[in-house]
Amino acid sequence: MEIKEAYKQKMAAQLKEWSAQINLLEAKAENVGASMKVRHAEVMLDLQAKQRVAIEKMTELESASSETWDQVKETSNKIWDDLKTGIAEAHSKFK
Repeated sequence: MEIKEAYKQKMAAQLKEWSAQINLLEAKAENVGASMKVRHAEVMLDLQAKQRVAIEKMTELESASSETWDQVKETSNKIWDDLKTGIAEAHSKFK
């Protein structure tokens, strides 16, 4: 398997897993008191925005040419790290 294809598959699987985690966090946010709902809503909006950026970058990654692959991959890694950090922080806040 080509390295680029393997990378794309790995990132797609990771994005799918993170989407499931975001859905779980949304469910947890529904079961808190009113004051916490506002705080959780802000966190969820931020996570959803990061998720949208990651989905857009995944689309860009899938169509990247050989000439732009390295640059798109580098940017993707930064976006993935940002989303991963956001999910971890949300999990700690929602405990």
